[in-house]
Amino acid sequence: MTDKPAAPPGRSETREIIELRRLRDEQPDLASAVDLQIELLQLQRRVLSRVPLPSIKLDTDYLNGLLANGPILQFEHLPIEWSDVRFLLRATAVAMRNHEALEEPDVRRIDALCRDAARLPIVLRSWYESVRPGGSRIDPDAAGLETVLQQGMRPVLTRCADAIQAKTDLAAWTHHICPLCAGEPDFAVITPAAERLLVCSRCATRWRFDQMACPFCLNDERSKITSLASRDGRYRLSCCDSCHRYIKAFDARRAPRQVMPAVDSIATLPLDAAAIQRGYQ
Repeated sequence: MTDKPAAPPGRSETREIIELRRLRDEQPDLASAVDLQIELLQLQRRVLSRVPLPSIKLDTDYLNGLLANGPILQFEHLPIEWSDVRFLLRATAVAMRNHEALEEPDVRRIDALCRDAARLPIVLRSWYESVRPGGSRIDPDAAGLETVLQQGMRPVLTRCADAIQAKTDLAAWTHHICPLCAGEPDFAVITPAAERLLVCSRCATRWRFDQMACPFCLNDERSKITSLASRDGRYRLSCCDSCHRYIKAFDARRAPRQVMPAVDSIATLPLDAAAIQRGYQ
């Protein structure tokens, strides 16, 4: 069986792509990363409009009850159209290879996985569930391909997140993992009220978290947290001297627009370099 052809992209560009093009003009050194991000966003947009609602009861009391026992979204709830996922996985791998973000052997691994109708669901379930509390170790066929799998599944996960967040109260969730899919944060937002919201790396859900504590090891000793900031103050870096990991943040108190993780994660690549030079991961 061959994959279904994806619908052509719409003519109008999203705000994220417009901002990415502006970023490329302002910072030519980021051009390759910007171009890759634009291509990934365009690929995902071709599929997003076809993703149905998650296979879960979208009732507020029901969802809040699930949340009391941990992250809500199980693999069984994901409305996966396998032809779309195979298309996105293959196209993502090729785009990353073309921008020197993925090696050719890994492109072949993705292609082989997409050809195996029995293995692909097993591998995707393993990737999805490996981050959950008590989850099993990730399948060897997924190891090293996490970024490709994450990009390929993003339309499904963000569609599910949007639907569930509209019916769920996340105010009481203050844990360091996503309340929906259990993913780790890869970005944060400092609100005008000086609260810190973490942004899930997989489904883009946002939730409140301690302003100072490390979202990875939960260290909250101020003496073991190193902070850096961009020259304009728009972006901040919080580095943990206990686990040697860091998270970037968009400071909405100093910005003329709202956070756009797809844009801001690229704009902050110089901060990544600064953190890595200091020994953080």
